[in-house]
Amino acid sequence: MEVLAALNLGDIAQVFSKMGMFPVFDVAYYIVSILYLKYEPGSVEVSRRSPVASWLCAMLYCFGSYILADILLGSSPIDYFQHNSHILLASAVWYLVFYCPLNLFYKCVAFLPVKLVLVALKEVVRTRKIAAGVHHAHHAYHHGLFIMVIVGYVKGSGVALISNFEQLLRGVWRPDTNEILNMSFPTKASLYGAILFTLQESLWLPVAKSTLILIFTLFMVTSKVVMTARHSHGSPFALIESWICHLLFGSPLGGSEEDHHHTPAAAPSSPLKTKEEVSEGARKRKAKKAE
Repeated sequence: MEVLAALNLGDIAQVFSKMGMFPVFDVAYYIVSILYLKYEPGSVEVSRRSPVASWLCAMLYCFGSYILADILLGSSPIDYFQHNSHILLASAVWYLVFYCPLNLFYKCVAFLPVKLVLVALKEVVRTRKIAAGVHHAHHAYHHGLFIMVIVGYVKGSGVALISNFEQLLRGVWRPDTNEILNMSFPTKASLYGAILFTLQESLWLPVAKSTLILIFTLFMVTSKVVMTARHSHGSPFALIESWICHLLFGSPLGGSEEDHHHTPAAAPSSPLKTKEEVSEGARKRKAKKAE
């Protein structure tokens, strides 16, 4: 206790929770989001064939969570586009990622040490968005616990939840990538984070919001940076989820059935590669064949 008192954890949490996200953290969020967009199959071709469609996809990657949350709360889905500075900043990042001469900007931000820093900054923004979504829903629906969870969840992972719509803009329809069916770690973490912030907002969790923001941010940053550095799809929740699903829903332990259903017919790629890297490698091989 004396160590915690000496560290002034409460003061640190207060300062951290009041730290502004614009422009440094937001720029990192836009860079990583659009970087992942470029990894998606067909995104580079769309950027050459239809820059407007590519720009719309980039805006969905950057602001999809705000759009979906506004729709759920009865606001205009284009309400966030009134923030001109954010739109211009995200547009500038989109242009540099896709159209910078010699692909220099992309090579710089995709360099692993730089990418790890950007990923860490993005997770700081994600946590703030979850907390803000729960707080906003709490004001609109004071006793709507499920609404608070849903809005916080959407704020944290709205981009993934509307990914199928974004695929339509790129001319690619992949219903098997539905995020509800195949939840990634950020999507699951957003859901769990939304539950925690809802409990805190409803005074059922005796923790200060600033402290919860700091703790959850540290967890998200550490987990995502380690996963990115190791090129891993693993999840810190995997073991707990397997036991809970086995206990409550009769699902098999270890996820063997899920792995069986998602095994592609072609030769499996290296387990050390992420989805984004596999997509990027396929795009590069296609480009070499075209040459």
